Amino acid sequence: MRPSWDHYFLEIAGLVATRSTCLRRSVGAVIIKDKRILATGYNGAPSGLAHCDEVGCIREQRQIPSGERHELCRGLHAEQNAILQAALYGVSIAGATLYCTTHPCVVCAKMIINAGMKEVVIAAAYPDELAASLLAEAGVTVRYLPCDEERPAHASGE
Repeated sequence: MRPSWDHYFLEIAGLVATRSTCLRRSVGAVIIKDKRILATGYNGAPSGLAHCDEVGCIREQRQIPSGERHELCRGLHAEQNAILQAALYGVSIAGATLYCTTHPCVVCAKMIINAGMKEVVIAAAYPDELAASLLAEAGVTVRYLPCDEERPAHASGE
């Protein structure tokens, strides 16, 4: 079956996540506008720095729960990397949709809002109620689309 656009882009985000070097969670993000890929990102250390899969995870060593103390991590989130790639190459993402394998954290949510993105499509939840609240307050639509959901042959907008 031919996937809907939503499934297509979310599956690409899943493929992007396979590049992740995080020891706790592999996340991929794809920024889309007018059915075109503008930027991608996965979670991992900044360019040129050792990755967690090489040097270990600070958050794991300190037993920090998921969704807390984001500043104690050497990596950037997938959403941050996608936004930064767009900025690095001068690509406007205002009005775009972010497809992400996991719901954004509060830091990423604030970046999504200020970048002018209008929608986030996710495959999995994340324990950050403030992020969800801020996205809703800013009028950013968040849609949940499980990856294992039965795909329609031709969804609307094809």
